Amino acid sequence: MVVNKRKKVTKYRAHTTHGGGHRKKRRGAGSRGGRGNAGSGKRAGQKKAGIKDSKLGNKGFTGMNAKSTKKEKTINVGYFTLEKVNKLLEKGSVKKENDFFVVDLSSLGYQKLLGSGNTKLKLKITVDNFVPRAEEKVKAAGGEINSEAKQKAVVKEVPVKETKEEREQ
Repeated sequence: MVVNKRKKVTKYRAHTTHGGGHRKKRRGAGSRGGRGNAGSGKRAGQKKAGIKDSKLGNKGFTGMNAKSTKKEKTINVGYFTLEKVNKLLEKGSVKKENDFFVVDLSSLGYQKLLGSGNTKLKLKITVDNFVPRAEEKVKAAGGEINSEAKQKAVVKEVPVKETKEEREQ
């Protein structure tokens, strides 16, 4: 005759750890008061103002120094290669006058011209804002930049160190 196998659950009834050894070995996070920030609960002073909020960071006025949400969309001088300018010509975003390519960056959605990269094209660029380095590079290629707000920043002249021969003279 086949004997029915007894289930472990019933076998372990009244045995505290159900075969897990000492009661602390197979616990969740019991003997140390829980996990993480647990344990700030029911005891004297739980209704004091700020007990819960003390963990949430600084309070007070934060609107005085609101960060600017406006970001200028920028483009570099190096973007204007012959291939890209020809594509823009086909679209009608750029016009050609004599030797110059006339680019209106504000109509393309850009507010500022940056000076990274180089261009060999003669460009007439209209833009809201630009950096001095961009102006140098465009003028070096024979172009010009038109802007309603002329750039106020001045390029710093770096002092050149004198050589020993120049000091002796």
